[in-house]
Amino acid sequence: MLPTHTLKKTSLTVIAAGVSAFMLAATPAWSQTSSTATGTTGTAAPMSKAKADMKAATAEDASKLSRGDAKLLGDLAQGNMAEVESGKLALDKSSDAATKKFAQMMIDDHTAALGEIEKLATSKAVTLPTGPSVMQKTKATGLKALSGNLFDKEYAKHAGVGAHESTVKLLKKIQKDGKDADLKALADKLLPKVEGHLAEAKALAAAKKS
Repeated sequence: MLPTHTLKKTSLTVIAAGVSAFMLAATPAWSQTSSTATGTTGTAAPMSKAKADMKAATAEDASKLSRGDAKLLGDLAQGNMAEVESGKLALDKSSDAATKKFAQMMIDDHTAALGEIEKLATSKAVTLPTGPSVMQKTKATGLKALSGNLFDKEYAKHAGVGAHESTVKLLKKIQKDGKDADLKALADKLLPKVEGHLAEAKALAAAKKS
């Protein structure tokens, strides 16, 4: 039988060996966990890039118009195109001073408005129509067939009163239903001028009736 102090020394040796073995066995697992964590950390950069790309795409979408707003802007552009073209027609066909004065105002003011519309369309990546609508072209064709006082009356009635009533209605629709702040701001800016045109068109049409 071994002495007591020898037994104690042997037990301590066995315990120490067991602890060392446990530490050696645990080391690969710890290394693997560390490696996995490092790998996870390594994927953080791509994830951040993906979020940045998504944020940029969202900002880009915000700079564009919805389909409905783009349609409203296109309609507004066509209305101004029609006013410019009918104004040029009136300058060519009419001999009445009041009619020619109104027509020149239409050319000047609606050309300026069209420039602002085109600027907004460019900033919002919207492709505008290249000319008036089919209905607007049909009315212009009807005016071309007229002359003299009859032309003046129809020009004041349709290109003057009728067209501007439609444009006022469109601008108010943009104010009410438009989603884009810049589009709505443009409608706010243009509406007073168009309402002024409508008042003058009504006065011109009334004068032509007498």
